[in-house]
Amino acid sequence: MDNLKITLFQGYLFWENIDKNLQNITLRLSNIREKTNLIVLPEMFNTGFTMNATDLAESMNGKTMHWMHQIAQDYNCVVTGSIIIKENDKFYNRLIWMRADGTYECYDKRHLFALGKEHQTYTAGTQKLVVELNGWKICPAICYDLRFPVWLRNANAEYDLLLIVANWPERRSLHWRTLIPARAIENQAYVIGLNRIGHDGNEVYHSGDSTCIDPNGNVVYYKRDEEDVYTFSVIADEVKKTRRTLPFLKDADEFNII
Repeated sequence: MDNLKITLFQGYLFWENIDKNLQNITLRLSNIREKTNLIVLPEMFNTGFTMNATDLAESMNGKTMHWMHQIAQDYNCVVTGSIIIKENDKFYNRLIWMRADGTYECYDKRHLFALGKEHQTYTAGTQKLVVELNGWKICPAICYDLRFPVWLRNANAEYDLLLIVANWPERRSLHWRTLIPARAIENQAYVIGLNRIGHDGNEVYHSGDSTCIDPNGNVVYYKRDEEDVYTFSVIADEVKKTRRTLPFLKDADEFNII
């Protein structure tokens, strides 16, 4: 398990405009000047958080999947973020974990945002995903999932890094800024929350507040309101030391979600 270089794109998303978003992100990522292992993009990064799935959904062989593969190849890293996918006549808010060789993993958002009527359009996922990258076990999740600690509980130390991609509105940013450190401390893992900025097509403002918190609750990265492409490292020894000196995960309750 080596230190991991991660690049976050906290950016403005053009409402329901796939081509413009992919062009803009490609341009912004060109500012990366160092080797990175992982590029993280927001929830529904190619459309914004929209319920217009009928017009905007793509297949697993669609334009955005091919674009993600190209970006992963160009930077020789993993690229992740969520997009709208249609599969078997159902719509999913699906996170893609795209590798440079074209192989990928998927996570369908478990907790659909009923306040925004997401559950009326999309089908909820049922399986948690844990992937490995350079010896790190990483658990990706999507936005509203952050509010549900049972789903994200680090049972048996199954992950070292919890990754949340989001379109989280500024009017509830206090919740975002509170819950992310809580998830880090209780799970003794790094937690990264990557959000968008700007108004969406419903005039909802997003302040970003993208952040990385270490296993002891310390802030590694934080950015509000501004577009940012930022690369930093998460430190393997920080995870190991925390769990060795404070072996709290061993005392956690055991449970199954049914």
